[in-house]
Amino acid sequence: MTLIKSISGIRGTIGGRPGDSLTPIDIVLFASAYARFLKSEYNKPRIRIVLGRDARTSGEMVNQLVAGTLMGMGADVICLGLASTPTVEMAVTAEHADGGIILTASHNPGQWNALKLLNNRGEFLSASDGEKLLELIAGGEIEYAAINEIGNFTEGHDFNRYHIEKILKLPIVNLKAIKKASFRIAIDAVNSVGGIVIPELLDALGVKEVIRLYCEPTGLFPHNPEPLPENLGEIADLVRTQKCDTDLLLIPMLTGWPL
Repeated sequence: MTLIKSISGIRGTIGGRPGDSLTPIDIVLFASAYARFLKSEYNKPRIRIVLGRDARTSGEMVNQLVAGTLMGMGADVICLGLASTPTVEMAVTAEHADGGIILTASHNPGQWNALKLLNNRGEFLSASDGEKLLELIAGGEIEYAAINEIGNFTEGHDFNRYHIEKILKLPIVNLKAIKKASFRIAIDAVNSVGGIVIPELLDALGVKEVIRLYCEPTGLFPHNPEPLPENLGEIADLVRTQKCDTDLLLIPMLTGWPL
C-alpha cells in the first residue's frame, strides 16, 4: 500500500489503513484542506470547485467522497463526470470557478488513484500554494459548514464537446488539409476517458478512419497504461496490419490532449 502527499496533490493505492494508502479518510481530509485553502487564499466564504475524473474503477467512489466533502466545507461543486485533464482545466475558467480537482493517477496501474489540484486559473497549484495546503493538513485547521451553508451540487454541461469546439477554432488547425490527407489513425485508450473524447475529436477534425483499441470506459486496464515499449505491442501491431498513418496511446486521464 502506498500514499504520497505532495505539493501537487495526493495519490496512492486504494484500500488499506488510513495514512498508509488512499483510504476514504485520507480523501476526505485532503479535500477538506483544499477547500479550506481556497477560502483562505481568495478570502471568500463561498467557493465553486470543478470536479472531473478518469474511468478508474475506484473513480465513482472517490468522486462521491470528494463531492460530499467539498459540499460539507460550504463549496458549490460542478461535477463533469468523465473528462480529460485539460478539459477540467478549461472548465475552471469557463465556469469562473475558484479551483478544480482532477481524479486520476495518470499512467499508474488501476489500483492507484489521486487528487490533482487546480487554482482559479485552471493551473496546477504552485509550490508555495502546495506547501500551504500541506501545512493545513498537518495542523488540522478544518471547520465544516453549518446546515444552511452546505454547498450545492450541479452537473456541468458537456465540456468535452466545449473543448473540441475550442480546438476546431484554433488558427493552426487546418480542417481542409486534415480531411484531404485521408488519415487513418489507431488509438489505444486503455479503457478510460480517452476512448470517449478522442474518437469524437478526430471525427470532428476530419480524420478519415479511427481504428479503436480498448475504448470502452470501464476502467479495467487491459495492460499497464504507462507508455513503455512493453505496453505498446498491440497498438504497434494494429498500425502495421491496418496500414495506419499514426497511432495514439492514451493514458487514463489524457494529460497530453491539446488546449
